Amino acid sequence: MSTSVSIKDKKEFIRWFLSNYQLKRRESVWILNYLINHDSLLKKVHFVREARYCPRGIVISTHCSKDVPFRFYKNHIVTTDAEKSFHDIRLNRNDPIYIQLSFKNSVQCASYVAVLEDNPFLPEDFFITNKEKRIAKSVLEISLFEYQKERLQNKIDDALDHRDKEAFKKYSEELYHLEQHFETSRENTKLNQ
Repeated sequence: MSTSVSIKDKKEFIRWFLSNYQLKRRESVWILNYLINHDSLLKKVHFVREARYCPRGIVISTHCSKDVPFRFYKNHIVTTDAEKSFHDIRLNRNDPIYIQLSFKNSVQCASYVAVLEDNPFLPEDFFITNKEKRIAKSVLEISLFEYQKERLQNKIDDALDHRDKEAFKKYSEELYHLEQHFETSRENTKLNQ
């Protein structure tokens, strides 16, 4: 991601974006066009991921995105009123504005990545690595397996105490299948790492 993007590059990107995507809210088009025509404002614009963490951020979405059509964040206030955000941009010309564009495959779009800047407001724990996700999933699967195994073992013990052959057979088979499924799942996980 870029650390400083020129006004020229931002203008070119916004023009490209507006000609290639249909936005969910027409006010979003007005805001982006307004920014293109005011270099002093565009200088304060930073394209980032996760604008909701920024002191003043906007999320603009296209029709191909599942994200909200429009959101404006200012400190701890959130609004979907694009006109209010437009007035805020005009009135607070010297304050930085962080814009997140939500569109299909945005993370793979070279034009967007070229104008993206690091978001200094993201919480430290925002990015979880794939390794951390795998570890968390593994711990959850093991905990669930141990819980289900203990529950079935208690039912087997109860069946033995009550000399209930049918219940003993049923819960023993369930335990066997649970253990087989868990082992298969663990093997598949090892193969996919």
